[in-house]
Amino acid sequence: MEDIPNIVETNETKRNIDESDDFEEQVREEPEDLKRIAPWQKQITLRGLIASVGIGIVYSMIVMKLNLTTGLVPNLNVSVALLGFVVLKSWTKILQKAGITTTPFTKQENTMVQTCAVACYSIAVGG
Repeated sequence: MEDIPNIVETNETKRNIDESDDFEEQVREEPEDLKRIAPWQKQITLRGLIASVGIGIVYSMIVMKLNLTTGLVPNLNVSVALLGFVVLKSWTKILQKAGITTTPFTKQENTMVQTCAVACYSIAVGG
């Protein structure tokens, strides 16, 4: 076995360690987006639930049809995410053109819609 050399700390190495601690504290600071995340009760909204149920019903029919005709159940998570994003963006733009002021869907609402839609079609396949 090789002997591990004994390292003696000097004032210079202690100063470098102190400076690196300051750097780590700066890195650990949360970005602005994370500081403004609403509590989960405000992230689950009625419009998000309506959108996720609608997308879930469409994908449930697609998956059931594919399962009954081919016997295969594809993984449609990516397409659910894309369709969910398109539906949410379209919904917001249509309401704005109609003169109804609405807030855009948040990242958390978008994630909730995608998760609920995937759960809907998974339940349709799995029972």
